[in-house]
Formats: sequence, C-alpha cells, structure tokens
Amino acid sequence: MAITVPLAERWPVLAAEPNVLAWLGIRSALGIAPRTLDAYCRGLAEYLSFCAAGSADPLTAGRDHVARYVRELTQRPPQRAGAGRDPSSGANLRLANATIQQRLTVVRLFYDHLIEEGLRDNNPVGRGRYAPSARMGGNRRGLVPHEVRLPWIPDEGDWRKILNVARIEPIRNRMMLALAYDAGLRREELCCLRTDDIDPGHRLLRIRAETTKGRRERVVPYSAVSGELLRAYLGHRAGISIARGPLFLSESRRNHADPLTPWTWSKVVRRIAVAAGVPRFGTHTLRHLCLTDLAHAGWELHAIATFAGHRNPATTLQYIHLSGRELASKLAHGMAQLHDWRVAMLATAEPAGHA
Repeated sequence: MAITVPLAERWPVLAAEPNVLAWLGIRSALGIAPRTLDAYCRGLAEYLSFCAAGSADPLTAGRDHVARYVRELTQRPPQRAGAGRDPSSGANLRLANATIQQRLTVVRLFYDHLIEEGLRDNNPVGRGRYAPSARMGGNRRGLVPHEVRLPWIPDEGDWRKILNVARIEPIRNRMMLALAYDAGLRREELCCLRTDDIDPGHRLLRIRAETTKGRRERVVPYSAVSGELLRAYLGHRAGISIARGPLFLSESRRNHADPLTPWTWSKVVRRIAVAAGVPRFGTHTLRHLCLTDLAHAGWELHAIATFAGHRNPATTLQYIHLSGRELASKLAHGMAQLHDWRVAMLATAEPAGHA
C-alpha cells in the first residue's frame, strides 16, 4: 500500500495497525484531500497512543474506554506558554472544541469502517440524535457539546493597522490580500488559483471544485480596484515566469517560480498581523470580513451562501447575525465606496521588498 511508507515515518503507531492502514488507504484512493487525510492520521495516531497507554485493544474498545478518551481530551492540561496560541490574545490554550470534535469524528469514522467490514457490531463513539418526546430520550447530545463561536472581525481601527503594514508589501502579497477579501476566498482557494481561472474582461474568478472545502465549483466577481492590482501583478509575474499555471509564485531563492503554498501564505499573513499589532488577524479573517460586509450591504442569505460556497446556509447565518441586519438599509448606499476603500491603499502603495 503506497500510504504505508509515509505513515511509518510520521506515525509509527498507525503503521502497526493493518485495519487502520486499510481504512486510510481506502480514503486516500477515494480522493480525500491531503490535509483531511493528514488530520485523520493525526487524530487516529493520538487515539491509538491513548489505547496503548491504557493497554486497550482499539478494535474491541467499548464506550467506557471512549469516555475516558473524551475526558482526557477535554481535561488536558494547558500547553506551555509559547507552544500554542498567543497568550496575549486571551485564547484558551487547552484543546479547542472544534479540535476535540475533529478527533472524535475520526475515531467514529474508523469504527464505522470496522462495522462495515464485519469486525464490530456497534460504534462506541455515539452520535447526537433528536427524539421528538422525552419518553423516547428527548434531545440527546453528542459526547462533547458543540460550541458555536462567532468569527472575530476586525474593526475599522484594526483594518487600518493591517493596511498600513500591508501597503509596503510586495505586489504579490497585496494582490493576494485584495482577492482574499474581495472574493471571500479560503486560503487554499486563493493559493490554488491558476492563470486560466481569471476572466479579466468580466472581472470574474473561477474557483475550481477540487480546491474548495465542499468540492463545489463557483464563479465569483472581484472589484475594479483588485483588477488594477491584478494587472500590475501579472506584469510583475511575467518577470518570474511566462508559463501559464499557478497564479501566485514564490520569489524566494530556494523555491523561485514554484507555486506559493498555503503554509507560506499563512506565514506572510502572520508576519503582517504581528507587525500591525493585530495578532488575531489570520488568512480566514479576510473571508469573514467580506461575508460580513455583504450581509451589512443587505445581501440575501442565499446569495451570500452561493458567493461563499457554503453547502449549509446555517454557516452563513453566523455572518448575518454578526452584521446587525437591521442596519443594512442604512449602510447599503455606502457599501460600494467602503468595499473599494478596503483595497484602495493596496493598489496605490509602493512595494518595499519581497517576502
């Protein structure tokens, strides 16, 4: 199995379990995204290590064992200072609720596989279910309640701080910041853009299905201001490579003209955020800000969901709630100017150097 070699190197505990390798091999063959596969491997490695520490067989583990695993995840001591998030942000250094949910989901899916293969009769990781009456059990929650937190959105002061730092960035970085906000792009969607995904005549971007979280292709517009930045960047890019292909290229000596990776882009944004004194600003903040501004402008829920590529409109409702929808009629008239203002400084700045 092709997946065995890298697993043996990164997670030896997985390589020792044939059933785990079989399941991961199936998921890989079905075209699971590399980052999702990595998350599966990481989550299963943690669970199998917990089983090994308690001398438990993961293939026959029961609900009591899973309950102890849940307790270990939820009561894990805080990480040491500097090992996790920035303590100054006020974030809890324990495992985030979303991380715990991800860990349990991976274990649940693995046990589903064992049931399908006839190796188990039940799944020890329960699912939250709803029953219409108390006699039937009422509303049954999952092993760990889901916490739904509203996304953090920078205020105008924070945004100005970011722009003051970003305006001296190279043209590539300013272009990426502008498009990430303008088109509400996720990090992978932005970094995976290709030159043939752009329709400059109509100022449209094609977001290919294989680059999206939900595997759903969409076409989104970008502003005239971003169009000017794009024209300038394409001229700059021609000096790096004239070949068609990935839109954003690395300009470092080691990886010159290679496609810019999402991890490199995260480092760029992190550097800008730290320099601006806005540590909570990240690659996904630009998407949150864009969708919130659209809600402020009075866009309907379905239109925002389509623009964002949300499969479930409930995800989009977070931005509607955050927007103060009752103010939409007052703000709608000024949104065109506000939308352009957010990226105008990026278009007029002179680059100071390369990242």
